[in-house]
Amino acid sequence: MGSVAFELPEHVIEVRDGVLRFVDSQVVPLIDRNRTLLEDQRRLYDETGRYSAEVRTLIQKVRMLSAEAGFYAMCAPAEIGGGGLGHLVYYVAWEAIYRRLGGQGVIIPWVIAHWAFGPSRLLTQVTEEARERCLAGMMAGKTSMCFGLSEPGAGSDASMIKTRAGKTATGWKITGRKLWTTNAPTAEWCVVFAITDVEKAARKAGGISAFLVPTDARGFHVESVVRLFGHAGGHEGALVLEDVDVQPWQLVGELDQGFKIALYGVSLGRVYNAARAVGQGRWALEMAIDYSQQREAFGAKIAEYQAVSFPIAEAATELHAAHLMGLNAAMLLDRGDKAPKELSMAKAYSVQAGFRAVDRAIQTHGGMGLTNEIGLVHAWQDLRIVNIADGTNEILTRMIAQRLLAGDVDL
Repeated sequence: MGSVAFELPEHVIEVRDGVLRFVDSQVVPLIDRNRTLLEDQRRLYDETGRYSAEVRTLIQKVRMLSAEAGFYAMCAPAEIGGGGLGHLVYYVAWEAIYRRLGGQGVIIPWVIAHWAFGPSRLLTQVTEEARERCLAGMMAGKTSMCFGLSEPGAGSDASMIKTRAGKTATGWKITGRKLWTTNAPTAEWCVVFAITDVEKAARKAGGISAFLVPTDARGFHVESVVRLFGHAGGHEGALVLEDVDVQPWQLVGELDQGFKIALYGVSLGRVYNAARAVGQGRWALEMAIDYSQQREAFGAKIAEYQAVSFPIAEAATELHAAHLMGLNAAMLLDRGDKAPKELSMAKAYSVQAGFRAVDRAIQTHGGMGLTNEIGLVHAWQDLRIVNIADGTNEILTRMIAQRLLAGDVDL
């Protein structure tokens, strides 16, 4: 399952295999030693709903171990001290990590610097002073950031944001609200998007700027933690900014041109989510195949029943297609093509295929599939979320249709 007719570049294979050796030698033992912490919601979260101090320390340790091993910032641009390895390595490594670790959702996103949480191309747009203040800690895995774009009235259509950055004698003051800001409850920095020119923003001709804001700045508050799936806590934050003072060194990129940065970040997120969906789907499906060959019912292995084996075959077919789509999109990006149609196809198809594969694996396991013990429900929840995150499937389908109608009909 998942074999391809062309060889990945040798350096991509070497990096992938090196990452997996690191995962096996460092991350898996860390998870095993802390399983009671990670699986007990009373210890996973504190009284505010944030990850507990123990969990935050564990996440930071994973980041720092990865940084020491040379993997954490390997896909960050060379100009900020990263490895500059590109989108194909990013996709292949993430797919391999999720295929190996599956449902260990709290730890996995920190093995390699996620585009919105750690060093990535976003930080190439910050000023020299901002680099001096935040880059060393982030490159070493000591600190992290978050991406403050979505708002209560601006989700899929991010151009609808209402947060304002009003000009002052020394810079700007930001006032507004943000919602669904992943990693906000524990991050040290936040890239905040705000309107700096109302007239331009109304015409959708710019007018939105990005600012790098320390989360301990006066007026910056995590108002609440957004809890999902009935959990006692969460990793998403609702933010309130009340006259947060920002200075010129905190401007990210060009004034009034922040939306370009937002779009790039979301695009990189789509590569990541396509990879994680295929990886978790393959992990789940391999569990289902193994279980179906062991479990007996009515005098036969359940794998012998078409009601079990055919859905598994269909899920494998979808994952194979999704894998090829993801590889293709990453390769197009690496050669300089923005590939909006192909990337939208890869993300939308992959997250649906991965979700269906995990759901099928749960069904194959019967009641066991619903238990916390084997982790399928955690992967199911992860993939239900990424059917919405970084562009819903409906928004991506709209993008694909627009590209086709504009003449981009190569398939």
